[in-house]
Parts: sequence; C-alpha cells; structure tokens
Amino acid sequence: MKRLLAGACVLALTGALGGVAYAETVFVQAGRLLADPATGKVETAKTLVLENGKVARVVDGYVAEPGGNVVDLKDGFVLPGLIDSHVHLTGQQGPTSRLDEVTQSSADQAMIGAGYARKTLMAGFTTVADLGAENQAIFALREGIKRGDVIGPRVLAAGSAVSIHGGHGDVNGFSDEVMHVLRPTSVCSGADDCRRATREQVWHGADIIKITATGGVLSNTAAGLSQQFSDDELKAIVDAAHKMGRKVTAHAHGVDGINSFLRAGGDSIEHGTYLDAESMALFKKNGGYLIPTLMAGDFVYRIASGPNNFLTPAQTAKALDAGPKMLAMARRAHEGGVKIAFGTDTGVSAHGDNAGEFALLVKAGLTPLEAIQAATVNAADHFSLSNEIGSLAPGKAADLIAVKGDPLKDVTELQRVTSVIKGGVVYK
Repeated sequence: MKRLLAGACVLALTGALGGVAYAETVFVQAGRLLADPATGKVETAKTLVLENGKVARVVDGYVAEPGGNVVDLKDGFVLPGLIDSHVHLTGQQGPTSRLDEVTQSSADQAMIGAGYARKTLMAGFTTVADLGAENQAIFALREGIKRGDVIGPRVLAAGSAVSIHGGHGDVNGFSDEVMHVLRPTSVCSGADDCRRATREQVWHGADIIKITATGGVLSNTAAGLSQQFSDDELKAIVDAAHKMGRKVTAHAHGVDGINSFLRAGGDSIEHGTYLDAESMALFKKNGGYLIPTLMAGDFVYRIASGPNNFLTPAQTAKALDAGPKMLAMARRAHEGGVKIAFGTDTGVSAHGDNAGEFALLVKAGLTPLEAIQAATVNAADHFSLSNEIGSLAPGKAADLIAVKGDPLKDVTELQRVTSVIKGGVVYK
C-alpha cells in the first residue's frame, strides 16, 4: 500500500491535473486480473506495464524496474476501465431542473459538467457517451478533457438530439417566447429538414447522432411514448449520418418507434421499454445493440411514486407507466439473444452512481460476467472502439480500475472502486 501511495502521489502531483501520460513506465502489480472480459479468464500475480498512456505488455509475476512508477494492487481485482454508453454530464434531475433550463448558460453547463465528469471518472468509468446536451457546453467539455484541462472520462458526444418539432428533445412546457429562444437547431420536420439537422450536428462536432424516435418520460408534454418521427424522416437521418461516418442511436420506448428505427438501419436503441419479438429479430439482423438504462427507469418510478415527487403531471404519468416495465424488457432481450451494452442515462439518476446499473442487469438475468462484458468489450464494440478500449492488451489504452473483492461473485463490488487509471495516469 505504501508503494501504491508513493507512486500515486508522484503521478498525481506531476501530471494527473493535466491528464497527460508520462514518459516514465508505470508498473501495475495486480493480484487478480481480468484483462479480457470476453474470455472471463481471471489470472493471478500479473504486472501490467504501461508506457505513453497505453498497455505495453502484460507479464507474469510482480515486476518493477528502476525509474518506473509502481502501483501496488496485489490485494486488488483489476479489470479494464468501465464504459457507460449513455450519460448526460451537463446536468442532473432534481427539483430545480426546469428552472435550470432557463437560468444556466452554456458556460454554466460546461462547468457543471466538469464536476460531474470528475465524479464519473472516480467511479471507475474511463469512457462515456454523452447522448444529449447543449452543443457548446458538451463539446467544450469533451475538448477540455482531451487537452487535460479537466479531469474526466474520455467523452464521445452527440450534442443536441435530433428530434421533431414539439416532441421529446424539443423544448416543452414554457411560454412560446422562451421555447423559441431555447429550441435547438437539431429540431426538424420532414425528411429533408431532418437530413439538414443530422448534417449540422456532425458539422458542430458530434461523434455520434442521437435521435428521439419516440416520446420520452421527462419531456414536459402529454404526447405519449410512441413513435414520433415518420419512417421517411428516420431513413433520411440514418442515411445522412452513415454517409458522414457517424452511427445513429435512438431514444425509443414504444415498439413502433423501436422497430421503425431498426428497419431504417439504425445502429442501437436506448431504453427499448416495449420491444417485442420483431424488435429482437431486427436487432439481430442489424447487429445492433440495446442499451437498457435500467437505472433511469428505476429512478423515475421511485420519484414519481414517492412523497417528494418533483416531476410534472405529464412526466409523472409516463414515469409510472414505463419505469416498472424496463427490468422485464431487459430480461426478454437477454433471453432473446440481443446484444446489450451498458448504459445508465445518468444525469437522470445521480452522477457517480453509474455502477448501480450492474446489480439491475444481474436482476434482469445477466450473470455478473455478462454485466461486466456489457460495460467493457460490448460497449467498446458498440462504438467501434475495440482496438482502443474494453480490454487490457498491448497497444490499447491504459485504462483500468481495481476493486477489493471479486465482482464475478458480487457485482456490487463495482460500486466500490478503489483505484482508477486512465491513459496511464493514476487518478484514484
């Protein structure tokens, strides 16, 4: 432990605030190591040699060399840094959420996001996808983390969601004057306009296109949870995004919206509450991923049914409808062989609590190993980043975490992360 603290202090003082990799070699001595969750193989007494922010090699025994920094995790269980495929870093649901929309500037949201990004990294999530935030705020935060100005996970950012006028993703429930000012340029109607919105999001800097294929629980409108885009609009969005090298993921609850989006060639579904047998067949045909976001369903139901409900009447009705159904949905999808990537919709629930999703996935029928795979190798594949993240192998990013116990026996161990290294830098 003394060697761990000494090495960590050197790293933290000389570079963690900048988030840069070091010229010195880092030796991570792991008591137990799950280097590649795809195999499920746990090895003992291994050393990961980290150089220039990447894994250089994995060797037997506890190795160290003069001039290197030693991270002593001999009493720990080491695995790749976790990936959350669905977060909202620039805000968090609470009693003031509606007021925040009209009182916070883009700069405010970026600064708030910096705090939440740090919490997320310290919880063991070294990569996240932010699927819906004001463009300037989230793209500035993403770039600040890349430069090392801000401590946080690697961020893939969608920016503003592409949505229909008046639908989930548009501004709802304020005066007309306020809504016209706050409405993002990614709102569209008609196939050509939705092509324009998609292309503009790429122009603004989107790594991935997020759309709202159906109504949503937290939009302040009684517009239901069914399909909102027309089939032609969905096809136009997917076509435009793919031609510009971007995948498209869809917020979707209603089965009509899920299936229409997948038939249009969409890549993944967030939530998927009312999916059916046809949905599962389409997932398999497309090779698409489901991101169940069980924490979001659990959170909104608990708030809507509790004594301190801060949701509006429209939000409450939808939360009570959809929230309780999401666990059974994930169970059906898993039993049906749908590929699942880990995602929480954090920002609905509290930042830093992301690992609570693991226990819900296990409750839905996944084994602890399958839940870990969803947050590592599956999520990496979902984002076409398997050559960079998701496992610990030579040439891949030196992103890893450690816990004290065995998460393959008790997956809640991942809620108690003791060490975090991202890009070869010790942050915790």
